[in-house]
Parts: sequence; structure tokens; C-alpha cells
Amino acid sequence: MAKIIGAILGFLVGGPLLALLGFVVGSFFDRGLGQAMRFNYGADRERIQGIFFDTVFRVMGHIAKADGRVCESEIAQAEAIMTQLGFTGARRQDAIDRFKQGSESDFQLEPQVSEFMTVAKSQPLLRQMLLEALLTMALADGEMADAERDIVTRVAGYMGVPAREFQRLLDMVMAQRQFHSSGSYSQGATSESELNKAYQAIGVEASATDAELKRAYRKLMSQHHPDKLIAKGVPEDMLKLATEKAQEIQAAYDLIKKKRAA
Repeated sequence: MAKIIGAILGFLVGGPLLALLGFVVGSFFDRGLGQAMRFNYGADRERIQGIFFDTVFRVMGHIAKADGRVCESEIAQAEAIMTQLGFTGARRQDAIDRFKQGSESDFQLEPQVSEFMTVAKSQPLLRQMLLEALLTMALADGEMADAERDIVTRVAGYMGVPAREFQRLLDMVMAQRQFHSSGSYSQGATSESELNKAYQAIGVEASATDAELKRAYRKLMSQHHPDKLIAKGVPEDMLKLATEKAQEIQAAYDLIKKKRAA
């Protein structure tokens, strides 16, 4: 369609020569549009979702084995996350199988991340969602051991995420977890520490203007919007992680607004 429009406009402006040029330019546009549509729909999206799922649960198993063995509490954490996501039947068994594969002594982290990067190289949001999922799992028991942090840091490095950007994401995720039960700070007076955590969860300084605060908040909420994540290749049954993250962000933002309005 674009090549036809380009040819017509080119002819009207400059005759046959520009018509040919318009046809060529339009062809490139049509090709790019086709690639974009193929990325968002059909088999390509299913492939991306599969690789995302495989990577999350294999690396999750690798994280659980970080201290040398997978203990019962770590298995319980993994099962709790699968329950939280609503996995049942074959889907749950698939997740368990990937988890076990990642916990094997011969599992190699770099090739798994390399496979993920074949579909996420030009998709920063997909890379961020992988890191958020892994950090959420590493923090499932309320703390993150050095060995667990080392693995997630290596994943970020393999994906080309700068150390400073990864540290910022880690700080935000850890701060957002303080608001996991949504409204945990809604009762009583807000302490300075709680307020600082809220700013950290949004990713801004306390000195940020109202406009800067709202801009950062809206960007985070947009990044965690289900429709956008599905289009990027996040499996639909894993969106609950993003939904809970959005609730944490909302709770932190509400706390800051309440404090500023006081």
C-alpha cells in the first residue's frame, strides 16, 4: 500500500522518475511495517513467549542452586510463585521442568541468555521485564544472597545492561517491595525512611517537581501495562508479576502525593 501511494505522489510531484523513487521508498516502509506486524503477532510472538518462559524458570532454578544446593525453602518459594501466577496442570509441570534444568550442575547461564537475546536484543522493555522477574524471585524470601545477586548481575551484563542502570533497577525493585501489600504504609504517620523508599520506588529524588514525579510514575505504569507487555512477548499467564509491580508503584506514588498534599 505504501509503495503505491509513494509512486502516485512521486508522479504528481515530479513525473515518472520521482514515481519510481516513491515506489522504492514505499516498498521499504511496507517491509518495515510487515516486520513490525510479524513481531507482534503470530508465530514470532509465540516463539518469544516460549523463550521468555524458558529463560525465567531455568535461571530461577540456577539462582536457587546459587549456594551449591537447592533447599526445601527455595523449592517452596518456586512453587509459591507458580501458584501466584496461577500455573496448573501441564503449564505448572513445564515450569517445574525448566526450574530443574536450571538447577542442574551442567546448566550454562550465558548460552541461555544468548538465546533470550536473539528475540530481545532490540527490546529494552523485554530485557527489563526479565530482570524484574528474576529479582522478584531472588527476593521472594525477603532478602537476596550475594550468590543470587551475582547471577542476576551476570544476566544483566550478558544482556548489555550498564552496571549503573542495573543498580538503579535493583534499588527500585527493592524499594517497591516495601509496598508489596499495597497500603502497608497507609496507616498512621509516614516516617522519613518510608517516604524515601517511596521516592526510590518511583525512581526520582525527593527534590523532584510534581511534574517530574508524575512523568516518572506514568512511564513506570506504561512499562507495566498488560497490553504493551503481551505485544513485546511476555506470556499472558506471567503478567501477574507486572500487575503486582504496578500496584506497588501505585502505592508508593499515592504515599508521596498524600505527603505533598499535607
